[in-house]
Amino acid sequence: MLPSLHYLCQRTLRIPIASVGLVRKYLSWENEQQCRGLLEKSTVRYKKETMRAAVLVSLCSVAGDPAILYTLRSSTLTGLYKGEVSFPGGKRDDSDQDAITTALRETHEELGIQLKEDCVWGIMRPVPDRTNMMVAPVLANLGPLENLTLKPNPQEVEAVFTLSFSHLLQEKNQGYTHYCRDGIFCYTMPVFLHGPHRVWGLTAIITELTLELLAPGKYLPSFLRHGTFLACPSYSRKQQHASHCYPNKT
Repeated sequence: MLPSLHYLCQRTLRIPIASVGLVRKYLSWENEQQCRGLLEKSTVRYKKETMRAAVLVSLCSVAGDPAILYTLRSSTLTGLYKGEVSFPGGKRDDSDQDAITTALRETHEELGIQLKEDCVWGIMRPVPDRTNMMVAPVLANLGPLENLTLKPNPQEVEAVFTLSFSHLLQEKNQGYTHYCRDGIFCYTMPVFLHGPHRVWGLTAIITELTLELLAPGKYLPSFLRHGTFLACPSYSRKQQHASHCYPNKT
């Protein structure tokens, strides 16, 4: 029986910031309350709006260290995203009440875990995918990964892995990709390197938004690091060309 995630959140996260390490504070109870407050307006807004798709940005801890959980989509799937790193999620069903319902339902279908809404911290601002469909990132804390029994659906998920905050916040693991249209520079997007799989595209953008929210001052967005702004929200492979992936200079 899967233990109540609400209980897990309450039991593991109510730790004063002063008593934990610099990295572990990101999932502390104080930081959760701060993030919930920052996301309150956007959560109210996007719960009312009909979002066509949503993903669950799955915070968790692994051996006590804060991390983010990712999936590698099955290479046997059809569509644009097969074989890519992603967050659990997908398109809205007619029965879904809101973006949170969509994200939790899709996570259950993909990973076999039944999550409760009280572990959701809020809804971040939606981001367009390469087809210009707006995707709502739903931020949630799964608690200690060791306490969960993941049952990935092999028809949808090829692998599940985590990247710790300490890994994501190291500049040597942060890169960027320049995108051009018709030979003209268009914008720069973040890439996260040196993990089991490269995190890029929409998933990297949402990861960047998550780090900005949870670790302000510790993570510098890619457009600030490189003096460029993500000017083109759509990144269709048919219309644009990606240059090489560049690790950040240390």
